[in-house]
Amino acid sequence: MATIPVPLSVRPPLLLGVPNRITLVRTVIAMVIAAIAFRTHELPWLIVGYAAYWIGDMADGAVARYRNEESEGGAVFDIVCDRACSFLLAAAFMAAFPETIGPLAIFLVQFGVLDTMLSLAFLLWRGTLSPNYFYKVDDPIYRWNWSKPAKAVNTAAVVISLVIAHHTGAQWLPYTIAIAACVVKVASSYRLIAILRGRTPAAPRA
Repeated sequence: MATIPVPLSVRPPLLLGVPNRITLVRTVIAMVIAAIAFRTHELPWLIVGYAAYWIGDMADGAVARYRNEESEGGAVFDIVCDRACSFLLAAAFMAAFPETIGPLAIFLVQFGVLDTMLSLAFLLWRGTLSPNYFYKVDDPIYRWNWSKPAKAVNTAAVVISLVIAHHTGAQWLPYTIAIAACVVKVASSYRLIAILRGRTPAAPRA
């Protein structure tokens, strides 16, 4: 009797592998620190929480590539954990500094809705292990969202601008960056939908 092969992304060694353990640990650490920041309303705790989130997010991907343990399941787990960290840290930020509610609300809409949809779109193309390989599907969307500069802007620029605004009073800065990021996500979403509907041809990297 023939056996049905188990898809690579759901094999237990990968689901329980080192990269996913790192994702789990960095998420728990970041969320515990966020809870402390929520209670204390102190900026240093927020900075430490975001540092734990960002460093851990870079580490799990780097380890997955080094150990050749990338998988669709791991990518989805990473995407979900990123949202969990971002939302709790943002909530702590807004509780401690009410002037951040506006730009963070804009950020959370684009990150929690538009960016989530875009990040999960890789699942529509077989063999694309994560958003990091979306250049195989469409290079413009990849460059706008998951190239190294785009990732840095998407995950860190708004938060850094909030810290700058807190110390300088330049409240226009986080609003500008949050709105610009939202415009990029709207443009990317429009292009993705146009590709899926056949109105725009995908442009994979040559």
